[in-house]
Amino acid sequence: MIFTRRAFVQLSLGSAFATNAMRLLAQGVATHIAKPVPRPAPSGRPFHAHFVDVASAAGLGAPVVYGGVESKKYILEATGCGCAFLDYDNDGWMDIFLLSGTRLDGHPADATNRLYRNNRDGTFTDVTEKSGLQAVGWACGVCIGDYDNDGFDDIFCTYFGQNRLYHNNGDGTFTDVTKAAGLWNEQPRWGAGCAFLDYNRDGHLDLFVSNYVRFSIEHAPVPGANTNCNWKGIPVECGPRGLPTGRHSLFRNNGDGTFTEVSEQAGISKATQTYGMTVVAADFDEDGWPDIYVACDSTPSLLFMNNHDGTFREEGVLRGVALSDDGMEQAGMGVGIGDYNLDGHLDLFKTHFADDANGLYRNDGKGYFDDETRPSRVGVETRYVCWGAGINDLDNDGCPDVFMVTGNVYPEVEKKLPQYANKTPRAIFRNLGKGVFEELIEAAGPGVAAAHCSRGCAFGDFDNDGDVDVLIVNLNEPPSLLRNDVAGKANWLKVKLEGVKSNRSAIGARVLVHYSAGVQAQAVVSQASFYSCNDPRLHFGLGNSPTVEVEVFWPSGLHEKFRQVSANQLITLKEGVGRIPNRGWSKS
Repeated sequence: MIFTRRAFVQLSLGSAFATNAMRLLAQGVATHIAKPVPRPAPSGRPFHAHFVDVASAAGLGAPVVYGGVESKKYILEATGCGCAFLDYDNDGWMDIFLLSGTRLDGHPADATNRLYRNNRDGTFTDVTEKSGLQAVGWACGVCIGDYDNDGFDDIFCTYFGQNRLYHNNGDGTFTDVTKAAGLWNEQPRWGAGCAFLDYNRDGHLDLFVSNYVRFSIEHAPVPGANTNCNWKGIPVECGPRGLPTGRHSLFRNNGDGTFTEVSEQAGISKATQTYGMTVVAADFDEDGWPDIYVACDSTPSLLFMNNHDGTFREEGVLRGVALSDDGMEQAGMGVGIGDYNLDGHLDLFKTHFADDANGLYRNDGKGYFDDETRPSRVGVETRYVCWGAGINDLDNDGCPDVFMVTGNVYPEVEKKLPQYANKTPRAIFRNLGKGVFEELIEAAGPGVAAAHCSRGCAFGDFDNDGDVDVLIVNLNEPPSLLRNDVAGKANWLKVKLEGVKSNRSAIGARVLVHYSAGVQAQAVVSQASFYSCNDPRLHFGLGNSPTVEVEVFWPSGLHEKFRQVSANQLITLKEGVGRIPNRGWSKS
C-alpha cells in the first residue's frame, strides 16, 4: 500500500515513536540535507520575461547597512531585513519602503529605514526625513495595512529590541504610535515576521508577530565557542541552535487605535516554541476565516488554524507544512503564496539553507498539503542559502512561476570553501504546466543572474505597465529594482480590493480568476516572501484569454462574482458596491 506523507503523519502522530521523533526535532539534532533532483534537459521553450536592475537609474542608491561586511560576529548581523511596495499617498503608483540594520561598532550616517516616493516616470525620491520614518536599529520585518480604516495604509516594523507601529497621517507623514497603541515591549525582544489579519472578522486588523530567538549581545557566544558556532569545520556566528527560542504573539485590535495581547487566550502560546521567521496569514482551508503560517528556522514550521471563536489550533505537522518530505526540520526562512497548478487553492513555497531543497506544498483546498518539491523539479536547486520568494506569473502566460533570492549568512566561509560564495544569483522556476518547473538564471536576464547577498524581496508593478517587477534587499549595498520587460502579447489583469464591512485594506480576501487555463487563486496578505510586503493589487497573468470571471471572497463572508471582465486593465472592487473608479491609476 502506498501512503502519502500526510497519511503517514496522521497515522503515526499518536505513537510513541512519533512523540520521541518530535522531541528530537525540537532539539534540532541535525541539519537537513537533500540531494538535488537530477536536472532534465532544457525545455527549449522561450521565456518572455526579462529582468534588468534599474535601481541606480531609479534613484535607489543608498545601501542597506546590516552588520559586518567581511564577517559576522553574531547571528543578529546575518539574518537581514525586508522591504515593501505600498501606495502610502494613494496616487495609484507603488512607492518603496526599505528596512535597514546598523553595525555593532556604531550607527553609520546612512543606516536608516527609507521611504521612496514614486515619481511616476521610473524614478523615486527619498522622502524619509520629511515622512518621519527615519529610524536607526536592527530592523527585520515589515507588514502593511490600514489598521484604523481611515483609507491610508500604515506600517508596522519588527526589530531586535522594540517593534514600531507608524500611523499614516494622510499628508505624506507618519507618526510613531507604538506606545499609544499598546504595542510597547517592556523587555527587548527579537521581532521577526509580522502580519496584519482580521482573525475574529470584526472589520479591524489584528496583528501577529513571530519572534526569532531570545538574544542579548552581552551574553551571546562568539564564533567557534561551541558546536553551534561551527559550520563545515569553520568558526562562524552562533545560532539559532543553542539559543533560546522566541515566543510568538497575537494582538487584538480594540477598534479605537489600540491593541491588546491575546496570545494566551487565543492558543498561540500553547504551540511548541520555535525560531519564527516569515509570517503569512490567509484562508488556507477556505472556511472564510484567516489562518496563520509561520516559517521557522531549524524547528518545525507552524500552521495555526482558525477555530472561528477567537482561538487557534497549531497543526503544521498534521497538515504537511512543518517538516521536510522525510520528516525533518529545515531552515525555513521565506514563504511564497499562490496557486501554481491553477486548481483554485493557495499553495506555499518555502525557502531553506544551502545543501537543502526549497519546499513546494500543494494545497488540496481543505488546508492539507502534499510536498511536491521533487516531482515539481524545484528540488534541482540546493546550492544556495535562499530567502525571499514569491509565486507570481512573471511572463503573463497564465501559469504562475516561482522567484527567489539568495545569499550566504557566513561571508567568511567562501575563503576556505569557494563553492559557498557570499554573493549568489537569484533564480526563477518557470512554470511549464502540469505541475512541473524549469530553473532559469541567465536566461531570465542580467537582473536575475547578478550575484548579491540578498534577503527580503517584494513583488509589484512599480511602473504600471502590466507585469510583475521585483524589489530586493542586498546587504551592505544598494537594493536591486528588477524591471520586468515582458515580450509578446500575453494578457493580464490586476485586482484592487476595498473593504467596507471587511477591513478597508481587504487583507484576508481570497480572489479566484477563471480563464482558459483554469482557475487561479490569490490572497491579499500583508507579509510574504522574507519579512516583506507585496503590491496589494493582485496580478493575474492570463495568457491568451481576453476576458475572465472574477470571484471575491471577502473577509466579512460576502461572496461576489464579476463576469465578462476584460483583460489588460486594473479593476478596483469595493465590497458590496462593485466596480469603482481606480484611484490615480494610469499606465506609464
